[in-house]
Amino acid sequence: MDLDQWISKVKDGQHLLEDELQLLCEYVKEILIEESNVQPVNSPVTVCGDIHGQFHDLMKLFQTGGHVPETNYIFMGDFVDRGYNSLEVFTILLLLKARYPANITLLRGNHESRQLTQVYGFYDECQRKYGNANAWRYCTDVFDYLTLSAIIDGTVLCVHGGLSPDIRTIDQIRVIERNCEIPHEGPFCDLMWSDPEDIETWAVSPRGAGWLFGSRVTSEFNHINNLDLVCRAHQLVQEGLKYMFQDKGLVTVWSAPNYCYRCGNVASILSFNENMIFLILSGTEMPDIVGCFGQLNGKTPTRLGNRDLGKPSLSTPWARWGCSLLKEREVKFFTETEENNQMRGPRTGVPYFL
Repeated sequence: MDLDQWISKVKDGQHLLEDELQLLCEYVKEILIEESNVQPVNSPVTVCGDIHGQFHDLMKLFQTGGHVPETNYIFMGDFVDRGYNSLEVFTILLLLKARYPANITLLRGNHESRQLTQVYGFYDECQRKYGNANAWRYCTDVFDYLTLSAIIDGTVLCVHGGLSPDIRTIDQIRVIERNCEIPHEGPFCDLMWSDPEDIETWAVSPRGAGWLFGSRVTSEFNHINNLDLVCRAHQLVQEGLKYMFQDKGLVTVWSAPNYCYRCGNVASILSFNENMIFLILSGTEMPDIVGCFGQLNGKTPTRLGNRDLGKPSLSTPWARWGCSLLKEREVKFFTETEENNQMRGPRTGVPYFL
């Protein structure tokens, strides 16, 4: 395999030959099978949310955050469906995983599923581009090997969807049998499908899978597992990134700008570096996001020790209100590419929130 040549080929908009794709998928499966259900990752690392087949926007993501291997990445699933270039998205991510296995971590999302990809576009795309379903079968076999979560320096848990009433400790994630299709219920399903909500504990999810979970559930989970943050994707966020709950113990990252070529949302990526900082934030107002690359304007002054850091900006680490010793965080926003802007959204009768 000439991985560098294949990477250049796919970036130029070409497809791998069917036998090349099969060889790549088999090779990456051998890498993924060695990974834990809770894959440890060291900072610095950049965390990304849903991509959903928006290949040109993925290329802009790398331009914004840095290219592999200079920048390390965690992608939190939902690489395929919805967008018109799921095959290219998944292929380039597999190529990067094969070429730089220590620099990119791929988590499974609820759309990394045979059932969903037959409804939401990936199956039809493979049929159209290869003339048969073999490419779809090769890729969906890889889905079964993708890890369920990643943990950054032991303090930030990354997962596609959310929490589960059947999981109190991270060790319970480690023992899930993941080499299979996503079940319709249970802890594996919940990690892929659950959503945070403005409630205290648990509620039935309108998605028909997973659960809605609240602030107390999240706070207790973080406390039990010595976590600073749960980082997840799975839900469209118009402003690209959204912290949940009063203690800011969970964040949603969304990385597909102008989702489905019609939603008009901003996208974001969230970077964690190796520096630990002590932040003292006074006041109660959360900074507002203004524009796609605009400043984060807020009335809350920040201090590092005795030094006044001034008002928050895009380069200012995000932190919880109060006093905390946290990983330094940086959020970068980006908008859709010209190619995205020129595309028409797909005609579909199925709801976007799935």
